[in-house]
Amino acid sequence: MRHAKKINHLGRTDTHRKAMMSNMASSLILHKRITTTVAKAKALRTYVEPLITRSKDDTTHSRRTVFSYLQDKKAVSELFREVSAKIMERPGGYTRILRTGLRKGDSAEMCIIELVDYNENMLTTKDTKKATTRRSRRGGGKKGVVASVAGNAAEKTAKAAAPKAAEEKVDIIEDAIIVEETPVAEEVIAEVAETPEVEETITETDETPATEESE
Repeated sequence: MRHAKKINHLGRTDTHRKAMMSNMASSLILHKRITTTVAKAKALRTYVEPLITRSKDDTTHSRRTVFSYLQDKKAVSELFREVSAKIMERPGGYTRILRTGLRKGDSAEMCIIELVDYNENMLTTKDTKKATTRRSRRGGGKKGVVASVAGNAAEKTAKAAAPKAAEEKVDIIEDAIIVEETPVAEEVIAEVAETPEVEETITETDETPATEESE
């Protein structure tokens, strides 16, 4: 039973385990991705991530501290020149473990451990995803209930006021049409009233000569 045993020794002595972790960390920094077992990958993650955090402070002391763990000049220079620039804005979680199945010989659980900022496929899929908003039916306590009731009441009043406003607009339009038509009717009546007077004057002038001749 491994109660209260936080460190996985991986069936190796202390010196062997340190040498293996140093070698795997150097390979991960240089190649950005390695294939190993899940147990080794979990142990490597706790070993290499503090070193990557240390690379954000590019000083001689930091370089010497990282070199005491990695024992590889190329890996140290790669870490402080390229990797540190990539992960400068990331607060942690520099590695990712992707499980690949079981190994044929001993059925060991295999995986790929990689640096997060160097997997371009995963970064592009995150950018292309649309921002979705999740709606839930839960209300935020009494405030949420009051807000929902107020919103429903406002919608009902708006719907009830819409037909009234439409009717008022129709009444206004009809009044405007009636006002525009009244002057036209008055002009027609005036013209009709004027025409008989002209005809009467003409008839009077025609009748006067006939009376004189009869006398």
